[in-house]
Amino acid sequence: MEIATSNAKQNKTFYRQIARLTAPIVLQNILSVAVNSADVVMLNFVGQAHLAAVSLAAQYASILFMVFYGLGTGATMLCAQYYGKGDLRAIDVVEGIALRFSLASGAAFALAALTAPRLMMRVFTPDAALIDIGAQYLRNMALAYVCWSAIEIYLSVLRSVGRVGIATALNVFAFSLNIALNAVFIFGLLGAPKLGAAGVALATSLSRLTELFLVLIVSARSRDVKLRVSHMFLKNDLLFHDFLRMAMPATANDVVWGLGFSMYSVIIGQFLGTDMVAANSFASLVRNCGSVFAFGIASGGTILLGQLLGEGRIDDADRAAGEVLRLTVLFGALGGLLIFLASPFVLRFADLTETGRGYLRVMLWINTYYIMGGAVNTTLIAGVFRAGGDSRFGFRCDAIDMWCYAVPLGFFAAAVLKLPPLWVYFLLCTDEFVKWPWVFRHYKSKKWLRNITRDDLFTAG
Repeated sequence: MEIATSNAKQNKTFYRQIARLTAPIVLQNILSVAVNSADVVMLNFVGQAHLAAVSLAAQYASILFMVFYGLGTGATMLCAQYYGKGDLRAIDVVEGIALRFSLASGAAFALAALTAPRLMMRVFTPDAALIDIGAQYLRNMALAYVCWSAIEIYLSVLRSVGRVGIATALNVFAFSLNIALNAVFIFGLLGAPKLGAAGVALATSLSRLTELFLVLIVSARSRDVKLRVSHMFLKNDLLFHDFLRMAMPATANDVVWGLGFSMYSVIIGQFLGTDMVAANSFASLVRNCGSVFAFGIASGGTILLGQLLGEGRIDDADRAAGEVLRLTVLFGALGGLLIFLASPFVLRFADLTETGRGYLRVMLWINTYYIMGGAVNTTLIAGVFRAGGDSRFGFRCDAIDMWCYAVPLGFFAAAVLKLPPLWVYFLLCTDEFVKWPWVFRHYKSKKWLRNITRDDLFTAG
């Protein structure tokens, strides 16, 4: 009886903690999807070419996001555990290490967008009209890439110490501003030039610049977690080694996955036609809407598990991981139901050709179950495993799955077999389920259940 009462109290405490961490992240994810929705809705009135061009050009932002997400979760792995241990000095060092890599990545993408945007677009499409539109979009995104590189790392560190509310508030303001500026620059409101697709990028850059300014204000007023250039020059060999050993595989994992997913857009854009590209932009948007709760659970669970492991509460972390997985399955199923219920409204709204609308109808059906594969894998690979510092398994798993299975299969089906577009899309959407046996086996092995903090950081380093 006492054991049952104790477990009930632990579960109640867990759900309260996970709700506190997850709710702001879910709100942030919803607003992120809202920005993308606004892009699609507004560009839908401009024309299918603008919509298709932006959906392709935005793949570079998706790739860069994977770099920042990998670096951010790598920093979270270490910072959450050191926060649980009570070592704030280590958090400053980890933040500085992550900033070095993120700023270099953002600057590289910005330089490419300014100097070779047309070449970047040719990777995704041979259509001259789409290349012209996409090149204008990429030039205007350059500033956003640089600002984003600093913002994402600092907000990841804030979340790792449990300050998800502040991070979400900053994103709420930036996303809201982005939506408003989208309307201004896409349609030429308030005396602004009518820029169409380029206006989407300009709105994003200005909102990111504003968000960076607010981040600096929050940092200046924070008593402990600050965004400082000086942190980039803090040195500790042990932490740098740990970051490379844990964060870099996480970053490589996300980049490998992100590049692979972007190759889906290459396959669709190069071989399946503009109708399929436009339909895919709507399908991706609806899938993202259905994923916000499941992915929020994964992010909140990572922070909570990391803090438990840093405190040395291994058994509690093991139980919490099981609860996080169960919640993910539940919200993954609800997300699939949401896609099913939203499909008639999306099909009625989408300004596509009859062929494009037919493609979209089937793609939405596929996504009602595909969402579960992504939700479960994200929770385990990018959440549970990384909370214990285990990022190498995910890198190996996704590298094999994406580059030895899904991408070759997609190219073979589209370019060699020349299968109908929807059959190619169906085959691409098997990627998440192929790796389930290995992912669940690794979860049950509990090799990821580790405290990765050190006691001798600033004496031996």
